Amino acid sequence: MDEQPEPERGRRAGRGLRRLGVWAGRVGVAAGGALIGIALLGRVDAPIGPFDATLAFRPLGGGADLDIPPLGALEVDAYDGPLRLEIQLNRVDELRATALATDPSELDDVVDQVSADLRDAVERVAVLTALAALTGATATSLVVLRRRRETVIALGLSTLLVGGTAGLAGATWRPEALSQPTYTGLLVNATSLIGTAQDIVARFDAYRASLEDIVTNVSTLYSTLSALPAPGAPDDAVALLHVSDLHLNPAGFDLMAQVAEQFRVDAVLDTGDITDWGSPPENQLVARVGLLGVPYVYIRGNHDSAVTAALVAAQGNATVLDSSAVTVAGLEVVGTPDPRFTPDPASDVDGDSLEQTGEDLAELAEGLDRPPAIAMVHDPAQAAPLDGVVPLVLAGHTHERTVTGLDEGTLLMVQGSTGGAGLRALQGEYPEPLTCTVLYLDPGTGALTAYDDITLGGLGETEVTIERTVVPPPDAAGGAAPGEDGTPSDGTLVDGTPVDGAHPATPAPPQGTPCCRSTARRAADRAADQAPLGS
Repeated sequence: MDEQPEPERGRRAGRGLRRLGVWAGRVGVAAGGALIGIALLGRVDAPIGPFDATLAFRPLGGGADLDIPPLGALEVDAYDGPLRLEIQLNRVDELRATALATDPSELDDVVDQVSADLRDAVERVAVLTALAALTGATATSLVVLRRRRETVIALGLSTLLVGGTAGLAGATWRPEALSQPTYTGLLVNATSLIGTAQDIVARFDAYRASLEDIVTNVSTLYSTLSALPAPGAPDDAVALLHVSDLHLNPAGFDLMAQVAEQFRVDAVLDTGDITDWGSPPENQLVARVGLLGVPYVYIRGNHDSAVTAALVAAQGNATVLDSSAVTVAGLEVVGTPDPRFTPDPASDVDGDSLEQTGEDLAELAEGLDRPPAIAMVHDPAQAAPLDGVVPLVLAGHTHERTVTGLDEGTLLMVQGSTGGAGLRALQGEYPEPLTCTVLYLDPGTGALTAYDDITLGGLGETEVTIERTVVPPPDAAGGAAPGEDGTPSDGTLVDGTPVDGAHPATPAPPQGTPCCRSTARRAADRAADQAPLGS
């Protein structure tokens, strides 16, 4: 074969380079036009849950960004390619947010709704971006190259570019990256916050599962006490359940319902803090009060809003005391709310104001035709003015169960936390125990004759205890009331704990009256199957 002359080879090489240059120019024009079209037209405004958001693809190298001004942004390296999906949350729609906060069905479906809204918005912006790329490439080619043939070529090239971009994104899709975002701005702390929230939910599910068995053991434990009438009280003694500081813990509501049923109480007395923030979403759980089947007397705590109190009052079996009185199982009960609302900084109240509410309640009690048997306050600081006016004052707030004899003979009983201080307590290694107390009172005189302190162990513990304490009549104590530290004349704390270093083998009630302590533990095989969650 004869070799082609050198000039001929040069001309062919030149023509090849020119064709390559022409096609490179066409690709460049198509790509540039596609990017211009995407920049001008490739954006969508769409609702995502309660937010109004803007979605757009930008030539920033793959993945996705979620901007939440002014908090910052999170980046997800979910796929590769020339286009990055940007989502910016612009504002919260007031109507949708209100509906979400007030309608429990809306709240339950919020995750599914956000997912559906986001999927629809991404599909819309993807289609719109593809059309914008094709339109931009064709229009730019027509303007720059000024040939109709070139517009057809540009349309074909842009179609290949869009298809290639979509194919690359699909081939490199990494769904696991969605759980490993990178945070910027103020959201850099989100990882620890989200981790804590997820941990609380996971631990509470396991915690509540164990409590379902433990709570039912209350009836078994009570069988050891049921045959023992409260000494000094008739067989038809009034039984009242004192709860406090539920703090929106569903397990606390479970305990309250179980004890009310198994101990056949005549009423439940709640000394406040049934919620954490008093917000409408929290208040949905308050409806469980109406399912108890016994009267429910409640005073507002410093975490409870007026809306919360109104919702409690709306339950058919409930009475909300607001410096007022009610007759419960034949006994007069008075109560006043905590004047503070902690979530609102403007509602700060000093100690003098707390004591003033106690003075007002004492004045109300003294003016009644029939002396009240019980006064209900939330903060123990409200109790001092009631000393000598009401024989028994119930309180909460401190999350520490104490029993104290005041100077003038009034007994102050402060409940722990029936909700174990709420779900926030699960952030620690162990939550606080869930506590409540069954009070036994003489139906004729209203005098407290005995009480059962019920305690459920926190996370990682599998026991529930009931301690009965017998309260002797005043003459049996020689007329001496317990001191301010709760110590009767025989040197034993009112809650049955010996003092002066005495051996705490079996808790004894005041004045040496026999008491009963029962403890239920899970079977060894079940405990072996489920290691303590807190370990």
